[in-house]
Amino acid sequence: MVKLATIGVYGFDGDSFLERLQQADVRLLLDVRQRRGVRGPDYTWANSLRLQAALAAAGIAYEHHRELAPTTELRHLQYAEDDRQGVGKRSRRELAAEYTRRYTAEILDPVDLEPIVSALPSGGTATLFCVERDPEACHRSLVAQRLAEQHHITIEHLRPL
Repeated sequence: MVKLATIGVYGFDGDSFLERLQQADVRLLLDVRQRRGVRGPDYTWANSLRLQAALAAAGIAYEHHRELAPTTELRHLQYAEDDRQGVGKRSRRELAAEYTRRYTAEILDPVDLEPIVSALPSGGTATLFCVERDPEACHRSLVAQRLAEQHHITIEHLRPL
């Protein structure tokens, strides 16, 4: 059975992130961020080139799937809802209903996931990677749910230990 995980940046440092990937036998990281950087000195390890180098050293393949990233407009829609609820991006617990609806209609429905499914490793695990700590607060959970429903893939959400 093909296994897929999801993981975010927040709550990890570079070493604990790689350790968590290795514990889950991750062999392929699918980066679904639009902009592949993270603000703040605690997360420089997650900026694309540094992350790719660390993954390569750990024997983990890397692919960027920008077609699954939310547009700037969609991200701003979520930020507006975060502001309305008085929560910061790093403390968000769930996605706004309108964001979920539009992400699904504008990004997820039109994309062909079959090439991604075909490239998943037969042994080990692949993981969808974005920024938010909790998958429920990130679009990667929507991608994972679609893959589980349409392709019968087992999903595990990796969090900091």
